[in-house]
Amino acid sequence: MHDVLSVEIVAPYRLRLRFDDGVVGEIDVRSLVPFDGVFEPLNDPDFFARVAVNPELGTIVWPNGADLDPVVLHDLVKP
Repeated sequence: MHDVLSVEIVAPYRLRLRFDDGVVGEIDVRSLVPFDGVFEPLNDPDFFARVAVNPELGTIVWPNGADLDPVVLHDLVKP
């Protein structure tokens, strides 16, 4: 398993992730998960922009506890 080390917003709902193995890539979060339930607040661009890396979980999280599986994220961005 590889941890996310950094996250950067590059476009609306699009993030650039850097992993501990050097892999860097972009994901479109809107295409990954439906923005309902715990992900519903991500519809608000200001809330979406509050994305951060949780070093304990090794992935990206939002203030309401929504997170994405780092294994899935890594698989999506690796070459």
